[in-house]
Amino acid sequence: MKLLLEAIEKCRSDAIPALLILAEQEKLLGTLPKDRISILNQVQSIVKSQAAKTLTDPMELFSVGELLISVMQLPQKKGLNREDRIRLAASRIGEWQRSRSLPRIAVAADQLTTPECRALCEGFLIAAYDFRKYKSEKKPEKNGNPEILILTSNEALKRNAAVLEEAEAVCRQINICRDLVNEPGSSLDPETFAQYARKAAKEAGLTIKIRDEKKLQGEGYQGLWTVGKGSDRPPRMVTLGYDGGKAGKSGAKASHFVMVGKGITFDTGGISIKPSQGMWEMKCDMAGAATVLTAICAISALKLPIKVSAVLCLAENRPGNAAVLPGDIFTAKNGKTIMVDNTDAEGRLVLTDGLAEAGALGATHIIDLATLTGAIVRAIGPSMAGLFCNDDAFAKTLFKAAESAGEKFVAMPLEEEYREYLDDPVADMKNVGKQEAGAITAALFLQEFVPAKTAWSHWDIAGTAFTTAPWKYFKPGGTGWGVKSLVETARLLAGG
Repeated sequence: MKLLLEAIEKCRSDAIPALLILAEQEKLLGTLPKDRISILNQVQSIVKSQAAKTLTDPMELFSVGELLISVMQLPQKKGLNREDRIRLAASRIGEWQRSRSLPRIAVAADQLTTPECRALCEGFLIAAYDFRKYKSEKKPEKNGNPEILILTSNEALKRNAAVLEEAEAVCRQINICRDLVNEPGSSLDPETFAQYARKAAKEAGLTIKIRDEKKLQGEGYQGLWTVGKGSDRPPRMVTLGYDGGKAGKSGAKASHFVMVGKGITFDTGGISIKPSQGMWEMKCDMAGAATVLTAICAISALKLPIKVSAVLCLAENRPGNAAVLPGDIFTAKNGKTIMVDNTDAEGRLVLTDGLAEAGALGATHIIDLATLTGAIVRAIGPSMAGLFCNDDAFAKTLFKAAESAGEKFVAMPLEEEYREYLDDPVADMKNVGKQEAGAITAALFLQEFVPAKTAWSHWDIAGTAFTTAPWKYFKPGGTGWGVKSLVETARLLAGG
């Protein structure tokens, strides 16, 4: 799909086979090109008479010569903010265009604000994604690369051109994230993932450091080694860096934002093996690592003025002769000893290394992302992520970023009363608590490895990173959820 912008004042309708106007109830969110402005009242009258109807598809009004005129009402889906409803509308417009095999359409959106225009672009770009790598029939587009011409006001054209360019940069990375998450576990092992990150770093102008299993053991990163040693495809830690930073005001320390991602390329559960039903979905257990990799690439593409690092904690959790056993004890990078009560609670073990690396890098702000617990999905469902944070000011920044991105969080407590659930009679702590409060005790476990005096947030994205059914403007599979919120967080930390 190709998105184009044009001033509605300069557009001629004879260059487009179909014109679609956005509307909200009786209000049109776009007008008509000058050469068709005489029929605006007729369009408005029809829309007003049809406004009470619930329309999930564009409403085709009439043809004027070779031009088909249609209206798309913004979906009134509960729980979505206005910008997310615009993204959903864009996805339905794209479906309508494909169903009619139209090579080119125009969308009149000149009454949208700049953030709403961004949402429209994002909706088109995200909804157009289709992972067909392993389909024997590729089903190429009947009309090649279809075009959507977004008609904006002449006054807003330059501003919206910048918005489109940014949306394309970010959505490109969101869809790359989805590609990575959708790959089968046998195709994307830790080494393959690390080499992909090397290629991405070169393209984005990032620094990169890859630690193999020998370096991980030699440098005391035992969490990754403990989880990954059962597989014949050993673990990797990948550290990427982008330095667009600027000095802090009045000598204040400049922000260094570090993102840490859980990258279990396949999770069998290890010796504590999972049930077979639904285990195929565990190819998505590296979504946290995919999200931080693509987020730092997007941040670099946007040239945001902030120093950012991304740490990918990559391992395959698989039973084998050398696999960690329940009851085994290892010493984490920060010196704490951990008894592995359940080998299927492996994500938090690899993240201990990522958090240690973030501290070594001098992070001022850390976010770790992980498809960490089924408990978070049972608590808040699949449409929201759990957000834990040790700093109120940082939490406010994160919720502001998420609102702009159209990604929903629920504030979760770091309830210290539950910390005793992790106590162990032999080691300093164990990796699981009681059955109750599973998402909270997982976050409390991670908090033990956060560098002192560092603003930190843990995002449990177990419900949002992957969907087995169509959801909003996403097809089944990886969603790239979190990339936009991370980019917006970097922007806000940079003072944007």
